[in-house]
Amino acid sequence: MKITLIKNANIVNEGKTINADVLIEGKFIKTIANDITAPENATVIDANGKYLLPGAIDDQVHFREPGLTHKANIATESRAAAAGGITTFIEMPNTVPQATTQEELEKKFTTASTDSYVNYSFMFGGTNDNLEELLKTDPKQVAGIKLFLGSSTGNMLVDDEDVLRKIFSSTNMVISVHCEDEGTIRRNFQEYKDKFGDDIPLKYHPIIRSEEACYLSSSKAIELAKETGARLHIFHLSTAKETALFRNDIPLKDKKITAEVCVHHLTFEDKDYETKGTFIKWNPAVKSASDRDGLWKALLDDRIDVIATDHAPHTLEEKQNVYTKAPSGGPLVQHALPAMINFVKEGKITLEKVVEKMAHNPAILFEVEKRGYVKEGFYADLVLVDLDKSWTATKENTLYKCGWTPFEGTEFKSTVTQTFINGNLIYDEGNFDDITKGERITFNR
Repeated sequence: MKITLIKNANIVNEGKTINADVLIEGKFIKTIANDITAPENATVIDANGKYLLPGAIDDQVHFREPGLTHKANIATESRAAAAGGITTFIEMPNTVPQATTQEELEKKFTTASTDSYVNYSFMFGGTNDNLEELLKTDPKQVAGIKLFLGSSTGNMLVDDEDVLRKIFSSTNMVISVHCEDEGTIRRNFQEYKDKFGDDIPLKYHPIIRSEEACYLSSSKAIELAKETGARLHIFHLSTAKETALFRNDIPLKDKKITAEVCVHHLTFEDKDYETKGTFIKWNPAVKSASDRDGLWKALLDDRIDVIATDHAPHTLEEKQNVYTKAPSGGPLVQHALPAMINFVKEGKITLEKVVEKMAHNPAILFEVEKRGYVKEGFYADLVLVDLDKSWTATKENTLYKCGWTPFEGTEFKSTVTQTFINGNLIYDEGNFDDITKGERITFNR
């Protein structure tokens, strides 16, 4: 059995930071205490006062496999995630073919079992006509159900209200939704297409994919969840107005309706389209500075429960097209945690709160088994961070298959130095264990 002792670490966990040692035996954290004596044959790592965090759990990524692997694949993007301190990902079903049958879903799990550097799960995708197949999803083995109520690919737009009601009424699993009203977006888009043709200036993206489109869809989904008692999780909030739909007066474990915000919506604003262009073209759109401020307020007062990435890479060639042909989405898993720690350095959020929103809360929300914390008996999914070691994002140190990042040129004030997955040192100061792979996570449901 592999034994590792991490000495002299500042452990960030459950709202506190303490200095202690962590003994790992096999896949699990055995002991957390002061002055642990190294067992025979143990590998000893002196943290030298670095910060030891539970690995982040990213509840929304698009790793593009199968079918879109010219953009990314599970191996390349999970490797980037490990370097960024993300130890578990939950991937979306809009691949080619889509994960809208149990057979296609299991194919993705099989690929991850041989290719993923970090731990993984996948969501089953709902459509207007696959309810019977959806209900076969094993709640202990699969993260949840994903519904596109806007901005779908293939046939994944679920716009039949009777079907939606049946799905919401028929499953106790977490139903995660992309909320943008398609009718509103189509009308807005046609207005600007008529005016500009294909080369619509990027500044109109948040007007086309407007606050109205987001709020109309989010509020309808929440109304339906309240009516049916469904367990609803709304992905990537982008407007201040939407935050009023959520509550913070009960613990997360008791919430039936929860919300996520993504790093790009906390970072960028509409003025940034002038310099970043399509590199910050996402759906939902990056909106105004006041929207960004409203998202921050809701994050800090716990109306928003989770920070994620919506990592969705496209090639440089694809992104450099005109507005109507440039796809939405961008890569983030390598840079998300460092970006959030920059905000810690600025005094905008505490490191303890970042850990809560990126590790603890995804584990609570999805009922992930024995992950998301630095606790005895839990899996040793751990990240060591040097808060005093800066680096700058460049093309050369960007690990995504697409080869670019919206954070190019950004100086990060901290560095992920080591990442442990199930007790294995997968990433160590720029070096990877290319042999050991992550595991399929399970759920306490």
